Amino acid sequence: MAIQRANPAMLQSLSSLPSGSAPAPIFRVDIPLLPESAVGNALQFIDLLRGANLLAGLRLGAHAPRLAWRLLDAEGRPLPPLPGPLAAYTPAPAPAAASARPRADDPAHAVFIPAIHATDIPAIREVAGRHRALSRQLGMALDMGQTLLTVGSGAWLAAYSGRLNGRRASLPWFYIAGFERDFPAIGHSLGQDWSEDGPWLSCALPQSVNLLAIALVRHALGNELGAACESVMAPDHPRARAALQANAQQHIPATRDSTLARAIAWMEANLDQPYSLPRLAEAASVSPRTLLRHFQQELSQSPLDYLHGLRCARARVMLEVTLESVPSIATACGYADPAAFRRIFARYTGMAPSEYRQRHTLRAPRRRWRLEVK
Repeated sequence: MAIQRANPAMLQSLSSLPSGSAPAPIFRVDIPLLPESAVGNALQFIDLLRGANLLAGLRLGAHAPRLAWRLLDAEGRPLPPLPGPLAAYTPAPAPAAASARPRADDPAHAVFIPAIHATDIPAIREVAGRHRALSRQLGMALDMGQTLLTVGSGAWLAAYSGRLNGRRASLPWFYIAGFERDFPAIGHSLGQDWSEDGPWLSCALPQSVNLLAIALVRHALGNELGAACESVMAPDHPRARAALQANAQQHIPATRDSTLARAIAWMEANLDQPYSLPRLAEAASVSPRTLLRHFQQELSQSPLDYLHGLRCARARVMLEVTLESVPSIATACGYADPAAFRRIFARYTGMAPSEYRQRHTLRAPRRRWRLEVK
């Protein structure tokens, strides 16, 4: 696991960069999963990273820095994409041209170690002993400047790296005595749900994983985004009561629609109409120049590019579930010229409309239809 440390000052200054000046920085976390790992810890942590990315995007737009992750097996190899609802936890590798997304061979900046499923401390020792290769990898990662995050008994794997003597960790009370016998040179953060000691962030129980995520956001993306994540990820009962009271007294109005929302809603309702930037800007109640700026800053594309995406989405549906001809579908999607439609569809989907229909159709061929006479 090759490691590179992020530059928080560079990330914090990103909001002042003009649109298109640089790709969004990526801070990636590797998450090794053993057969004995508490996988739920890892999925919870990934959900928190996704929430942090959402908040960063709301604050800084399309060029906000991003947290990425990679699930690894016990040997450090990336896990294949998971099926069904778990697919979002193992993102597919980005194409080489997508410079703002992490690739499989990009260096990581941190490692997250979930707790170990084991019945007792001797069983934890046995599991950690079987995976000394991972502990050695963690040691090399620490030597190269990586941040290490552990949950509960996952601290055994980190401690066997031999690089954490003199550090302090947060552990459940029922593990402290056994851990101290195994690693007398490592201290304990007694009475704390989590602790941060140099490159080692640890929490005692899964209920405090959110605190590890907040600390990582501060380290990776800067104090401003860290504080924003803390405001939404950490429990705040007084703020919840204040929000309810303000809402009851109608001091909190409904969220107003935005320039982008108005423009997108108009495009969705008029997909088959010719594109007109002045008409679209009028529907969004802004000038054409302002509308172009909003689309570029928030979506990194022009209104016309976004409209092509909407039209191609409609075309995919029609190709899948109808027997309409390609020229008819082109007209229904706002293209007077079928040749232009074919070029744009191929650019957005990677294949011609006829090939897409052949691969994805949900209708039986016309020759298979049967007329039942009763």
